[in-house]
Amino acid sequence: MTPSTSGFALFETAIGRCAISWGDAGISGVHLPEASVSATRLRMLARHPELREVSPPPVVQRAIDRIITLLRGEGTDLGQIALDMRLVPAFHRRVYELARTIPPGKTLSYGEVAARVGSPGAARAVGQALGRNPFAIVVPCHRVLAAGGKPGGFSANGGVDTKLELLRIEQSQRSLFDGDGQLDFDPALAVETLSAADPKLARLIARIGPCRLQLRTTPSVFAALAESIVYQQLNGKAAATIFARVRALFPRARGALTAAQVLSASEAQLRGAGLSNAKYLALRDLAERYQSGSLPTLSQIQKLTDEAIIERLSEVRGVGRWTVEMLLMFRLGRPDVLPLDDYGVRKGFSIAFNTPELPAKAELEARARRWKPFRTVASWYLWRATDSL
Repeated sequence: MTPSTSGFALFETAIGRCAISWGDAGISGVHLPEASVSATRLRMLARHPELREVSPPPVVQRAIDRIITLLRGEGTDLGQIALDMRLVPAFHRRVYELARTIPPGKTLSYGEVAARVGSPGAARAVGQALGRNPFAIVVPCHRVLAAGGKPGGFSANGGVDTKLELLRIEQSQRSLFDGDGQLDFDPALAVETLSAADPKLARLIARIGPCRLQLRTTPSVFAALAESIVYQQLNGKAAATIFARVRALFPRARGALTAAQVLSASEAQLRGAGLSNAKYLALRDLAERYQSGSLPTLSQIQKLTDEAIIERLSEVRGVGRWTVEMLLMFRLGRPDVLPLDDYGVRKGFSIAFNTPELPAKAELEARARRWKPFRTVASWYLWRATDSL
């Protein structure tokens, strides 16, 4: 950045209109919403009377996009945002740098931070440093708690309630997309229920053995759908190669592919990575919808039914019912999804139930009424029936 690009801007997020200021050495401040937009603007003018409200340059806009993404409940990396800490006291700087290493959804105590910056016993000083944090969200002071897991103080508008809301947003993201691959329902109970409900399916289950279905983690709905779009109608190796080329367009980026990255790339770059025209248009549409906020956030998606999620996400170009069903099963861990159009499920049914032809959708759906509320697990076993072919 250069001095001529110094300024401040307000930007809309899921928790209200935040503010950001910048100068020649990086971001000089990030502020959470005040009680009103005018109050947020006045706070910026009081803190930085030398700055004017202007349109942010590209490097600042990228920082804004990442902050918006995080506050929407999606995984993103704020570690690359350059901060201007020239006026920050040395101890505060050590505290801020340590706080930036705490992953979203995780927390440390004031005492733990003090020990890690080489000042054991300075928990109160850590609290004071975080209370003066000028880089809200980017320096995630909300991830530092008092002893015993108590929230402690928070200087932003809304106080502790705002701190807890930020943690709730991040922890809901982790619970859905950054977990250990374990299901939220008991697969053993699902197997027991299915075996009792359908003797023919029970024989398949006995032959296959325990259910080993696990979730695939991903940092966001966008990342999961973007990968699905690239992989559509390609074998795994070819799709992985193309997806890696798309990722390689952003060599300085860390973490998953983001909507901001896709929108920053030209058609020639994305097509040059191997995307067909249809996939380029689908990926672009997905990114635009994501940036506009028309896709549900992670906290919203938790509250939606399977059919509502299918309806909302199928509005994206190139994303059909089957693609969303795979997201429901393998990313969200929904227990009662039956992909009626999936060839593997229908072929597995034919093998397990010894039918001369693949079942019609109506036949499969009728039989699957016995499998509720664990049709996801039943589908997994039908897929396994085809493994020996």
